[in-house]
Amino acid sequence: MTTEARTGYQPARIEEKWQAYWAERGTNSLTDERLRAAERPFYNLMMFPYPSAEGLHVGNMYAFTGADIYGRWKRLLGEDVFEPIGFDAFGIHSENFALKQGTHPMELIPSNIRNFTRQLKRIGAMYDWNHTVDTTAPEYYRWTQWIFLQLYDMGLAEKKEAPVNWCPSCKTVLANEQVIAGACERCGTPVETRTLSQWFFRITEYAQRLLDNLSWIDWSETTKKAQENWIGRSEGALVHFPIARAKVAEDRHAPAELQADRNRISVFTTRPDTIFGATFMVLAPEHPMVDRLTSDAQRAEVEAYRKHAGSLDLVTRRKTDEKDKTGVFTGGYCINPATGKEIPVWIADYVLMEYGTGAIMAVPGHDERDFEFAKKF
Repeated sequence: MTTEARTGYQPARIEEKWQAYWAERGTNSLTDERLRAAERPFYNLMMFPYPSAEGLHVGNMYAFTGADIYGRWKRLLGEDVFEPIGFDAFGIHSENFALKQGTHPMELIPSNIRNFTRQLKRIGAMYDWNHTVDTTAPEYYRWTQWIFLQLYDMGLAEKKEAPVNWCPSCKTVLANEQVIAGACERCGTPVETRTLSQWFFRITEYAQRLLDNLSWIDWSETTKKAQENWIGRSEGALVHFPIARAKVAEDRHAPAELQADRNRISVFTTRPDTIFGATFMVLAPEHPMVDRLTSDAQRAEVEAYRKHAGSLDLVTRRKTDEKDKTGVFTGGYCINPATGKEIPVWIADYVLMEYGTGAIMAVPGHDERDFEFAKKF
């Protein structure tokens, strides 16, 4: 005999009754006036689901339930909880699902959103359905475009090339957190590094303000440390190492500043005082100066190494303490500006373009990693 038959309790019917009661009374809905007048406002926002499938999965419910419980607890404490919901409907995942189904995204996404809405209402979370977001709606994305234009006009948005984690199956860029054991968390395909032209926000302009704000935030020290590493502010100096015996002729029509950049390697270092001990240089495989520096004798080996580095994701490449150091000599040299001596230039996959300038001056006498690399090669 089932519990329902034994007790007469029918969850589906009871839930439906109370959900209708909450909706009728507007229990979870806040008018704009109530939001503005709230004495103890609490904004309980969870990551919006992607309507890139026919329905939600257990992982979605796992995350939404925990966040909703927290919001309910805050409401019990007397806070005015605002818990909106929405659908992050733009993106390659929605496009890929539409291609798989053979249906245009403009037809498929609204259909998915309707089903997602039905499911989310069914679980009884206290979402404010009067405040929902669909990122494909023009009335929404006109404001994201407006924000971008403000940042661009203020010089805070710039376009440049940079290496990214790339899933060849999903055909999209992945955050480091989406790379699990070198594979895409979504489809399991091995992730590779690819250099793409993309837009960046100059968050570094606000680095110190962001760091200062961490002191009064009630977060765990682990989370604060992760934020500090992400912000990545460093004190140091930019040092220029001229290329020795440049193989490419100067462009007489190029601006002097650009011509200088073509004939030197710039390095950001937090220890400029150790420059006298710099005995070699290491570049990221994607560094734009690699082609210029590589000798004919070394070109085949350099290209093979660059191809292998491109097959690795950035997360794997960051784990310098967990893997053997590898590298290849380019056949080129630069000049230590402090000593005037020529020093060899190598490439290695543990150097990343996203950190500093994508080049490091190696000082074996002061840095253990540089010492290990020098001893090995």
